[in-house]
Amino acid sequence: MKLPDLKITVTHRSDRSGTTFNFANYLGKVSEDWKATVGEGTLLKWPTGYGGSGNDGVTRYVNYVKGSIGYVELSYAIEHKMTYTLLRNKSGAFVSPSPESFEAAAASATWSSPDFYQLLTDAPGAQSWPITATTFALLPQHPRDAARSAEALGFFKSALSSGRLDARKLGYVPLPESLVKQIEATWENGK
Repeated sequence: MKLPDLKITVTHRSDRSGTTFNFANYLGKVSEDWKATVGEGTLLKWPTGYGGSGNDGVTRYVNYVKGSIGYVELSYAIEHKMTYTLLRNKSGAFVSPSPESFEAAAASATWSSPDFYQLLTDAPGAQSWPITATTFALLPQHPRDAARSAEALGFFKSALSSGRLDARKLGYVPLPESLVKQIEATWENGK
């Protein structure tokens, strides 16, 4: 591929961000230098580049600064007609970010109770996108307002069943069916 002779400008999040956490977690897994010098977290001390607030801020920089590269979630890249790249995954295959490659990463995970916390960065599998992330919702086990928590739990139960198509329309991938069953079993047991 013939690339233009441009200075590369790094664009990153300037605010605390789960997107930054997942991007940096992946880079720490594939680069000892990154892990030792920049590290991980939701807010990093970047060695170079410009910070934009939120995915919108990064998107603006990348779209308007020639030679700029950055990271946003796929739905932003699609919505703003941004170019995105293939990445080499843990298996050595170059894959594109897509619902299928996100599902492959999620399918490779070992989900376990009690909290189902799982980092999907650098997941195994030839089809897995290496910077896949999950979104978590946390509710207190002993809420101050039981009715309000019950209403929120009802929303999440609905989202896990009938909301699967809505998630896809918004550019997200529903959780694997096997994980949904584990979550529902945990709720039934009052956890």
